[in-house]
Amino acid sequence: MVRVRFAPSPTGNLHIGSARTALFNWLYARHHNGAFFLRIEDTDRARSSEEYLEEIMGSLKWLFMDWDGEPVFQSKRLESYRRLAVQLLDKGLAYKDGEAIIFRVNNEGAVKFSDLIHGEISVNKEEIKDQVLIKSDGTPTYNFACVADDADMGITHIIRGDDHISNTPKQVLFYEALGFPLPQFAHIPLILSKEGGRMSKRHGATSIFEYRAMGFLPEAMVNFLSLLGWSPKGDKEIISREETIALFDVQDVKKTGAVFDMDKLNWLNGQYIMALDTDEYVRRLTGFLKEKGALPGTVDENKLKEVATLYKERIRILTDFEKVYKIFFNDALDYDEHAVEKHLKKIDRGTFEEWLRELEGLASFDILTIESALRAFAEKKAMKPAKLIHPTRVAVSGQDAGAGLFEMMKVLGKEKVVKRMEHALTTYII
Repeated sequence: MVRVRFAPSPTGNLHIGSARTALFNWLYARHHNGAFFLRIEDTDRARSSEEYLEEIMGSLKWLFMDWDGEPVFQSKRLESYRRLAVQLLDKGLAYKDGEAIIFRVNNEGAVKFSDLIHGEISVNKEEIKDQVLIKSDGTPTYNFACVADDADMGITHIIRGDDHISNTPKQVLFYEALGFPLPQFAHIPLILSKEGGRMSKRHGATSIFEYRAMGFLPEAMVNFLSLLGWSPKGDKEIISREETIALFDVQDVKKTGAVFDMDKLNWLNGQYIMALDTDEYVRRLTGFLKEKGALPGTVDENKLKEVATLYKERIRILTDFEKVYKIFFNDALDYDEHAVEKHLKKIDRGTFEEWLRELEGLASFDILTIESALRAFAEKKAMKPAKLIHPTRVAVSGQDAGAGLFEMMKVLGKEKVVKRMEHALTTYII
């Protein structure tokens, strides 16, 4: 049976690259009806924290990655590492240097292993110096602890970033010295920025926690991450988790770096938002806004649903709705200066005031009535409707783009529309 693991260190938030590694392991296990284990590499007690551990585990759960059994903590296995190191000492394969135990590397020949993505890899032993197994403080080195844990956990496939390729020959030596069966290795390409370098803060958010806080949907993130270095036949871009499980094979992962495209992620997330059932969309949006403290204690849920539905096909991430929310639920508006200069300050004051009074006198304030009134007024004034639509939009929303003007005005209601147009008239229109 396929047995894989994801082994984060709780010394920081779950990075986008680590999340992709976890996902590829999880997909491979689920595709083969195997097991996916979580191992916490927490031997660096000074830098490890419970807060980071909770964030990592929470992010994995948010991305639908369930693990089998209880997490394994390296900090609870120190005695087992020392016991294995002593075995190598007793065999004459290691030596002591003070309190440290060091593995002796025979520099003749080469270390060879097969990689499911990169093929056969060979490294001359002359390039590998003697390896520390147990440090003088009694803690194991990364490479030694990995081998001990993976063997003990029965890991059959090690899927990790190709920045670990240099560690693998050293680990192969430990497997051979300890008589452990060698697992299959698969080193996946790093995630690159659009400029071709490694992802960093200057290229945008790097942790799953940050993407969640921005209002990305977990389904969209899983879809996006799964396509970073792998793709189904036919190059489908929107693919469900179930489809991905059915099609995923780590051997199909590309050898070259995968480019992180924020524009594509935004587009993909927008597609997932549009595909949500309206009630589910409103439920998620409301929960997200409440979690961020962006909703007051009491809110008109029917109006919120009406506004949310109006923008369902326009927002790309849930935080986009925060600006929208202010338009409909706040009394004061934040006016975009460019929009004011371009549209409000260009319309004739008398024309705008006359149009305002026309709106004020409407007996009904539904979409059809508002649109008919605007077009009739524009025709009367021998002006193009757009010359009236744009300043009206800025006056009632503060922005020069958004949902359909007439739909927006209907949801705002006549009282608020008139009040805002009067404010625009007295404040911005000369």
